[in-house]
Amino acid sequence: MPSDDRTTIDPEKIPVHVAIIMDGNGRWAKKKLLNRVKGHEKGSDTVRTIVRVSRELGVRYLTLYAFSTENWGRPKAEVMALMSLLKKFIHSEKKEMMDHHIRLNALGQIHRLPGDVKETLKKAMDETRDNDGMCLNLALSYGSRDEITEMVRAIADKVKHGEIPLTAITEDMIASHLFTAGMPDPDLMIRTSGEMRISNFLMWQLSYAEIYFTPTLWPDFSEKEYLKIIADYQGRDRRFGKVAE
Repeated sequence: MPSDDRTTIDPEKIPVHVAIIMDGNGRWAKKKLLNRVKGHEKGSDTVRTIVRVSRELGVRYLTLYAFSTENWGRPKAEVMALMSLLKKFIHSEKKEMMDHHIRLNALGQIHRLPGDVKETLKKAMDETRDNDGMCLNLALSYGSRDEITEMVRAIADKVKHGEIPLTAITEDMIASHLFTAGMPDPDLMIRTSGEMRISNFLMWQLSYAEIYFTPTLWPDFSEKEYLKIIADYQGRDRRFGKVAE
């Protein structure tokens, strides 16, 4: 990477939490007359690049939308291929995570994953649990509506059994019952492939995130473009609903 690629980045204004909807693997493959799985395989290379760059920049939390609850409706062969790629990715990146103190975490309905994938994921999460560098969140079998529904049920159950009064339900309590409990909300959300929607992703947590949509398909998303987006983020005026002084 040319050394001047990061000269526009202010190291004091790196987003603490970046969330990415990695979209466009299938369309990338179709454009190249390849099987959709080839697009997912190429997308895995992009994941490695963005994880590395995020770590080097000092991003503390990186959340990648890897597999949504809706993705279970895709053809069985594609779902199986995605699960196999996930397992392979976790195996291949474990040393990298340990060497660079990356903690692996998963958000979503993990119980729905195939047994061997769950085992591989749980083992990697256990082995990286004490790593104090960047936290890599993989949103797997994840849907924000499901997450919010589970949160409502959990809090309602506590009210029902007299564990808390209704007046105890605050924004902080709600946040503490989400999959991202204990984490800061995303500062920046990026979606590739040109689609301009959040697709059931972190709907509560993205309330004040800066959002950037790029037409680039995920397999073509580069370190250079990522740095450009970080620079764009740093140039925005984040007022959180208040008036700038």
